[in-house]
Amino acid sequence: MKLHRPTRRTFLKTGTAAATLMGFGPALLRQAAAQEADLAPYKSAKIDWQQATGETITVAVIPASYFENLITLAPQFKTLTGIDVRFEKIPPAQIRQKSVIDLTSKTGTYATHAADPMYYALYAANKWVEPLDTYLKDPKLTDPAWFNFDDIIPAWRSADSVGGKLYGVPYDGEVTIQVYRKDLYDAKGLKPANTLEAYMANAAALNSPNDRVWGAALRGVAGAGQNMYIYPSIFREFGGEWLKGGKLTVNGPEAEAALAWYIDLMRKYAPTAAANWNWPDIADAFSQGTVASYIDAHSSASVVNNPEKSKVIGKVAYARWPKGPSGKRVTSIWNWGFPINSALPEKRKKATWLFIQWAASAETQARTAHRFAGPAKRSGVNRSSIWRDPEYVKLMNGFGDNFVEATMEALQSDTDVDWRPRVPQWPAIGDTMATAIQSALSGQATIKVALDDAQRRIEPMMRG
Repeated sequence: MKLHRPTRRTFLKTGTAAATLMGFGPALLRQAAAQEADLAPYKSAKIDWQQATGETITVAVIPASYFENLITLAPQFKTLTGIDVRFEKIPPAQIRQKSVIDLTSKTGTYATHAADPMYYALYAANKWVEPLDTYLKDPKLTDPAWFNFDDIIPAWRSADSVGGKLYGVPYDGEVTIQVYRKDLYDAKGLKPANTLEAYMANAAALNSPNDRVWGAALRGVAGAGQNMYIYPSIFREFGGEWLKGGKLTVNGPEAEAALAWYIDLMRKYAPTAAANWNWPDIADAFSQGTVASYIDAHSSASVVNNPEKSKVIGKVAYARWPKGPSGKRVTSIWNWGFPINSALPEKRKKATWLFIQWAASAETQARTAHRFAGPAKRSGVNRSSIWRDPEYVKLMNGFGDNFVEATMEALQSDTDVDWRPRVPQWPAIGDTMATAIQSALSGQATIKVALDDAQRRIEPMMRG
């Protein structure tokens, strides 16, 4: 069995290694050949994967299946590159804060991390992370034909860019879509809503608390990534503009109308507890048959189709965001991307780029998704080509009617890179707006008072 020459030379570079190879004989040869075949798709790239061998990098991720799948494949990356990767799993609520502390201190603890796209404006303004265009254009580091960067979902690439410069490479992402009970809709002769007005009407028609079925639910818990993950889409669909004449504006007629629609839906047709629900709570309630519809991340489809818990498998369908009064549909364009910490020494930056390129490549995306040996199959792959792969499409269509079509139409037609204000002050602005939304939802303040108060609080942040 013939071995690939570079690997054989590497393995046989010492007499001890040669003796070891001879001692194990055919079994070791077969193992080496299998490993070589496994790495062949990567070695077809016209770069030296071993150029940063000996480096060690630490990567911060959240404890989620789509990163667990990547961690499972990390030994392949070590064999390919000679780079050690240590993963640190940090809950979503803390990873942003820990990453900012590391970047601010310039300790370089995390070579890269699962980055919130809303933080790139802050990172770029402080030069905490590297512009990645130079890495993409360096033929020693990137084979453009092999990596095929343009194959990565354009909306996610835009979300990870600031001022036309790329600061993160998307690894896993999502869009928001309608998720609804097809059987309940059919029984009432309803169609998935094409407008926000129709969505409200559908919720009213299906709302039956005495039968423990509520018409709809949206995220209610306060947080920059919770109620301020959903409300901005509504705000933009009502014609809202975050920056008016260069001034960040969160109040006014469009904002009041958007928040009124959100509160009306939540108070009339959602369970009372939904005021404190995050997306897993909504998906769990839907999977138990108590919510007829919701709008949230397409990736929640895996929760509502969990065969160990769900009671609605085979009864689920999907559609795009309903249009708002502006005539627009505005989905989130969330993704976890990987930046490069500017505090790293040069060789470690190269090692980090090789890791990012490997993780974001079409080959690794497939190996962590429909070709992954474990039970968790990713629904947030970053590649347009994979979303066209018949094997992947067949797997995703198992989530219910129109899942692939709704997701891809949302990604291609409904994205708005400015669905939330992409400014360095976002963390504080997001929290301020989240508090205002919840205060209006709970009745602690009127809609106008809540939004006007948020505007007053935000203006000093923008001056500072």
